Amino acid sequence: MNLQNRIELLVKLKDYLLENSEEWKEVKAQAYQKNGWFVPEFIDLAVHNIIEHFLQKEKLINWAKHYVIDDNIIAKNVGVVMAGNIPLVGFHDFLCVFITGHHQTIKLSGKDEVLLKHLVQKMYSWEVTIQNTISFATMLRGCDAYIATGSNNSAVYFDYYFGKYPSIIRRNRTSVAMLTGNENAEQLEKLADDIHLFFGLGCRNVTKIFVPEGYDFVPLLQSFHAYKYFADHHKYKNNYDYNLSIQIMNNRFYMSNEATLLVESDQSFSPISQLNYSFYKDRAAILANIKNNNDIQCLPGVDIAFGQAQQPNLMDYADGIDTMQFLLSL
Repeated sequence: MNLQNRIELLVKLKDYLLENSEEWKEVKAQAYQKNGWFVPEFIDLAVHNIIEHFLQKEKLINWAKHYVIDDNIIAKNVGVVMAGNIPLVGFHDFLCVFITGHHQTIKLSGKDEVLLKHLVQKMYSWEVTIQNTISFATMLRGCDAYIATGSNNSAVYFDYYFGKYPSIIRRNRTSVAMLTGNENAEQLEKLADDIHLFFGLGCRNVTKIFVPEGYDFVPLLQSFHAYKYFADHHKYKNNYDYNLSIQIMNNRFYMSNEATLLVESDQSFSPISQLNYSFYKDRAAILANIKNNNDIQCLPGVDIAFGQAQQPNLMDYADGIDTMQFLLSL
C-alpha cells in the first residue's frame, strides 16, 4: 500500500468508529467486561479523541507532509509493546508505524487486548494485504526495532531485551498543574477533567498541583463534584477507602469531597483517588524544576490550557520522544 492508500484506510476506520455499529458496541462491552476500569463512557471518550485528533484526513495528510513520508521506505518490522492503563492507549504508536509504511508486530497488554485487535481485524477485511504488515504476538522476537511502554520496573527488562536494537523505551510518567489562585469556575472544572478522566490512570492525568500559599481549596473541591459518582465504582472506591485509611492511621491532614483526597506531598505521582499538592512562593523556581523533571508528561495551566491534557494531537509524543522521527531513521 502507498501512503495515499494507508490514509484512505485510516479514514475508513474513522467512519467505522463514527458509525458505532452493533458489532462495535459488542466489542466495547467485551473490553469493559475484561477490564472494569474501562467503563463505557471512557472507552467512548478515548474513541472520540482518536476520531477527532488522529483520524481526520486533513490532519493525517499534513502530518505525513511534515515528515516528508514517501513510498520508498525500506520497511522494517517494529515490535510494539503496548500499555493498558487506559483504552486504546497504544493507538498512537500503532498509527505512527502504519503511516510510515513499516511493518509491526504488536504485543498487547492483557488489560487492553480487545479493542485494537478488533479494529485491525476490520482493516484486514477491507484490505487483505495488511495482514502481512500488522500482526499480534504474545512475545516479541526477531524484530528490527522496538517501541516499548511500561513501568519503571518493566523498563529494566525492556532495556535488557531490546537495548541492543534501535528502540524507544518508555517509563512511568505523570502530569502536574500550576495554579495561580485566580482560576474561574470553568477553568477549575476543566482541571477536574484533567485529574479525573480515565480514573486518573493515564500519564497525561494530573496527579499533583502547585498552589500559592494561602490558596483557598473550597472552589477546587467543589469542581470535583462532577466526579463524585466515582465513589460508586467498586475498584475506585476500594482505592479511595485504602488511601483514606492511610491518612487517618498516620494522623495526617487531608481534604476530601468523599471521592477524591487532597494530600500535601512532595511526590509528583499519587495513588488512584488521591491528588497531591504543594504550596509555592517562587513560581519561576517551581517551573524550572518541573521542566527539568523527566517524570512529567504535560503541564496544564502553563504548556496547555486546563481541560486539554487528555486531548493529545498527532504531534504530541509520549515522553517527548518523536516516534515518527525514530521510525523514519531506521
